[in-house]
Amino acid sequence: MTIEWMFNLYVFVLATFVGYQVISRVPPLLHTPLMSGTNAISGISLVASLLAAGSHHFVSQVLGFVAVTCATINVVGGFLITDRMLRMFRRKPDAPAAKGPAGKGSAS
Repeated sequence: MTIEWMFNLYVFVLATFVGYQVISRVPPLLHTPLMSGTNAISGISLVASLLAAGSHHFVSQVLGFVAVTCATINVVGGFLITDRMLRMFRRKPDAPAAKGPAGKGSAS
């Protein structure tokens, strides 16, 4: 292994650890609102993974393809969850007033 591979592996392991620590400390109530904000970050990682997939190294191409797949699933899932969350806050249309049978129950 070269020094460059060791450094890249070190950065990957450190990023994985820090990411796990940050996400695990977020209260469950905040996960859905934060999802819409992380869609932008996932979009940036999607662009970076496309660059990796376009590399001339076979290993980078394979890992880039896996990263493109994961980032795409993350972005699409994030938008679906955000849309579902926003639908919970929409006002439902009022139902028409229920009317009883004509002539019954009126005290005229």
